[in-house]
Amino acid sequence: MTPGRHIPVLPPGLEPPDTVVSHVDVRIGLQVGAGRTDIGGVGGDGIVVANPAGQELGRLDDGGWWQVTIEGQLVGLETAAGASLLAGDMLVFRPRVPGRFVRVAGRDYRGEVWVFRDRTGLTIVNRLGIESYLAGVVPLEIGSRRPEELEAVKAQAIVSRTFAVRNMGRWHTDGFDFRPTVADQVYGGVGAEQALAWQAVRATRGTIITYHRVPIDAFFFSTCGGETAEGTEVFRNARRNYLTSVRDVDGSGRTYCRISPRFRWRETWTGDQVARTLRRTLPAQTGTNTADLGALENVRVADRTGSHRVARLAVEFQQRTVAVDGPAVRRVLLRPDGGILRSSAFTLDVRREGGRVTRVVAEGAGAGHGVGMCQWGTIGRARAGLGHSQILASYFPGTTLEQLP
Repeated sequence: MTPGRHIPVLPPGLEPPDTVVSHVDVRIGLQVGAGRTDIGGVGGDGIVVANPAGQELGRLDDGGWWQVTIEGQLVGLETAAGASLLAGDMLVFRPRVPGRFVRVAGRDYRGEVWVFRDRTGLTIVNRLGIESYLAGVVPLEIGSRRPEELEAVKAQAIVSRTFAVRNMGRWHTDGFDFRPTVADQVYGGVGAEQALAWQAVRATRGTIITYHRVPIDAFFFSTCGGETAEGTEVFRNARRNYLTSVRDVDGSGRTYCRISPRFRWRETWTGDQVARTLRRTLPAQTGTNTADLGALENVRVADRTGSHRVARLAVEFQQRTVAVDGPAVRRVLLRPDGGILRSSAFTLDVRREGGRVTRVVAEGAGAGHGVGMCQWGTIGRARAGLGHSQILASYFPGTTLEQLP
């Protein structure tokens, strides 16, 4: 979901002097099923290893590292040279100096790192305050922004915080709350942090978006192309009063997200390319066996949503027509490079000879699913002088900003 490239701003090991203190902890599943990993301190800082009750089991004083391994059904700890130190059901690593970091496989993290045995290996969890977590999320989701775009970064911080509060514990059966990927929100630890993101997190500390006092489903995405989507256009159970289609234009009719590099796009396939792609993707997305359907004769948009996205795609073979519903369209009509189609807001130009498809051109707008907050639109609104509360009210109409208790 990142609309811009990431460039670290904070020097390694430096945190803002007024680091946010949070009473809400989150658990991020950094690795699942790992065979082994290296855990250590940063620079000259040491780390402590303890059991879940907090009893110290050992310490590393010089910023070196330990190898964490599998010992039967236990978690084993070895020196860098391979000598066994101890084993337990779960090991907890924390920095000796409060506010410093634990290094896992070359990346630095705030808070603590918990390691326990899972079905296939080791699960490695970073446990930290929600505000520190957001500092490692916001730059990777909204990209590297300029100071004059601070209101957009604040909006992203609030949306990301709301997402976390609303979805806390979604992976509880695996022993953590979130994955550090697009499955939830992209999280990069200390190395992802930037000064402007920290400023936004501090300025919005504890603020979330609610509807009737309940945290909302805070969907967000890269670029709407001019209009966001109704929630149910993409997510079957997302019928929410605040997830309506929103025109993303200013008073002059100019689209706020026109600054996005993915505002408009074009993809071209040869007939053979699109036929091979559809035969590969249709079985997984629609359950259709394409082996005996004959040649591809046409691909057309059969229906559109209220926001002019593709609601149904008709794929016509010699033997039958296969219907593809909107949410699956982007995973069926993959780009020539194999990537997912940028959005479902597109038109098709299909050329045919002798009853067969010879060329397909898609002219599209935007990137992402289209529901909720348009990130490039948020940046455009911030550049136009709108504050974060105005931005969020535009994308989530009828909602309220509230403070966590």
